[in-house]
Amino acid sequence: MNEDEPAGTFPSGDRPTRVRGENGLNDQTQRRIGNHLRALYDSVVQQPIPDHFRDLIARLEDDGPKTGEPSGPDTILR
Repeated sequence: MNEDEPAGTFPSGDRPTRVRGENGLNDQTQRRIGNHLRALYDSVVQQPIPDHFRDLIARLEDDGPKTGEPSGPDTILR
């Protein structure tokens, strides 16, 4: 904000492209949120899977319930 703009107004360049819609956000704000969420999701997808998750998945695949054995959360945590 600069001294020429009254408090509570949008700084130049951040003016809404449309008055608030039904959901309370203007188009520009919705696009900005969408872009940030996409970037965050993409960064999470690029991260490697932690070793303890790989180990757990391998154990689940190898030690699946056998015939006659109970299945459930307690058998996974052996």
